[in-house]
Amino acid sequence: MLTRRRFLTVSAAALGASMAHAAEPPFVWQGIALGARATIRLSHPDAAAITARAAAEISRLEGIFSLYRADSAVMRLNATGRLDAPPPELLECLSLAGAVHGATEGLFDPTIQPLWALWAQRASAGTRPSAAELASARALGGWGEVRLDASEITLAPGMALTLNGIAQGTIADRIAALLQAEGLTDILIDTGELRALGEQPGGGAWPVRLAQGGEVALCARALATSSPVGTLFDAEGRHGHILHPTTGEPALPMWRAISLSAPSAALADALSTAACLARSRTEIERSLSGFGQVRCEAAIAA
Repeated sequence: MLTRRRFLTVSAAALGASMAHAAEPPFVWQGIALGARATIRLSHPDAAAITARAAAEISRLEGIFSLYRADSAVMRLNATGRLDAPPPELLECLSLAGAVHGATEGLFDPTIQPLWALWAQRASAGTRPSAAELASARALGGWGEVRLDASEITLAPGMALTLNGIAQGTIADRIAALLQAEGLTDILIDTGELRALGEQPGGGAWPVRLAQGGEVALCARALATSSPVGTLFDAEGRHGHILHPTTGEPALPMWRAISLSAPSAALADALSTAACLARSRTEIERSLSGFGQVRCEAAIAA
């Protein structure tokens, strides 16, 4: 039972747009991205063409990171344990994942995909994994078994990666860069994680209201919120989707939601995911200390 609401929205205004253009209704594109509904709103004379390029870029990035497309780079890597000439976007994402893995003392670990698949399979049958099954799935993980360079990425036998804790932020960063290169500013991108470039078209920071209460003024920063119960394996709400790589069990019910802001959405995404497994606010802050300009905006205890 997957209950997390997922969507993608992009709002942007033209850099130096005239007041006449600013007063016009924005061009709106709607479609599917990241397995969810997507909306792009642009105020720009060439909005239709820019939007088409942005939508094509989202599709291209899905072809790298998606676990729902059998032909994606990640799915091909998981199927064979090897990917030759990997896309640079995947190498960059995995390099950041490795840095976050180290900073969080292993709490962020993309090699938990066999565990995640096991929990999903058992949940669909109305049960949960046995201790023996969890032990077998845990044995297939381990970030130290991931080898990557510009020529190839390799995994140990039986391993598989999930980038669901970082890919949404990565895509938000990439789309922000594309729109900025198109000459747009005052951009807010929401892929489930938020990335703001500039301010609101009318001036002032983007006011982002947190689901758990409170508000964050976002300007030239990213914001990610993770919750251990944001996606559930079971209808009773006992087993959340964020799994501890050491135990194989869902995160303990210590946090209702954690929101972090950072210079990039990918970094905020990965660190907020790992923070849900932290045992204290002090532990969360320690994991952030290795990265500049990362802030814990809210950590709501369960």
